[in-house]
Amino acid sequence: MAGVAEGHVIGVDLGGTKLLAGAVGADLAVVHRTNRPVYGLDQQELVQMIADAVEEICTAVDAPIAAVGFGIPCTFDLRTGIAVQAAHLPFRDIAFGDVMAERLALPVVVDNDANCAVLCEARAGAGRGASEVVMLTLGTGIGGGLVLRGEVYRGWIGAGAEMGHMVVDADGRPCVGNCPNRGCLESVASGSALVREASLAVARRPDTPLGHALEAGRELTGPMITELANEGDPVARGAIEVVGRALGVGLANLANIFNPQILVIGGGVSAAGELLLEPAREVMLERALAPNKDAVRVVTAEFGAEAGMIGAALLAREAAAGRDCGVRVSLPGRAAA
Repeated sequence: MAGVAEGHVIGVDLGGTKLLAGAVGADLAVVHRTNRPVYGLDQQELVQMIADAVEEICTAVDAPIAAVGFGIPCTFDLRTGIAVQAAHLPFRDIAFGDVMAERLALPVVVDNDANCAVLCEARAGAGRGASEVVMLTLGTGIGGGLVLRGEVYRGWIGAGAEMGHMVVDADGRPCVGNCPNRGCLESVASGSALVREASLAVARRPDTPLGHALEAGRELTGPMITELANEGDPVARGAIEVVGRALGVGLANLANIFNPQILVIGGGVSAAGELLLEPAREVMLERALAPNKDAVRVVTAEFGAEAGMIGAALLAREAAAGRDCGVRVSLPGRAAA
């Protein structure tokens, strides 16, 4: 497609609580962003909100848009293009790419949100230059992305790399959302787990900055916990350490299974930085096998919370240029290619 290399595409990252979308240039600069909550919407309302967000960006950017890439937290069947199930959103058995291509009258590509994030980090971020990259995105849940031998690995039919649902405690607490399992990494190391740990801890120690913030009416959220932890609050720091040590068990498993060069931690919880990663590395080094544990680097995502959006835009640019992007391309007025 002529002009794609210099033009704009739109990347959309849809999470369990919010949508982040932006128009992205060839240099990966974002020229317009929108951020919207997704609480309490049914499938039809969510699809409409997503379409509205993309149309807002198309209107704001005074230039043609070549394609739209979506990263959504679903398992996929690449044989049919169906988004089969989402743990934290009301998506089930929807041909999401085809639906959005018709609504937007633009070419559309769709992938798992963590696949988009790891693509971004492997191409241009913390995993740049590495052939084996594993990424966990810690948000409402935990997404997983794999780059193996330089290519995003999606599994046989596109539903692989759900590393947030590896079991780290066979008799553990039920996983959240639509996951039927117990003791998943997501249940102990996600943003939701961080809020739960902080809530339990502050109930025992209310006379702390975190307790005082709650008394003053602030909502207990991951960003608030991280903010107070960085200011030295002992309850917030303790909650992050608990989550970090649980994360370390998952990292040990991933180091042993994939022997990656780099383990990238992204998503909102990664804003805690070394407060999270130091205990995670400590546990990984205790539990993983040599030489895997000694060879791997554990780092935060360079693109932070925008990795999924940028990765979705990279997919869109490849699709618009006619290159094989590894996922189906949906075109308006036509069946998925």
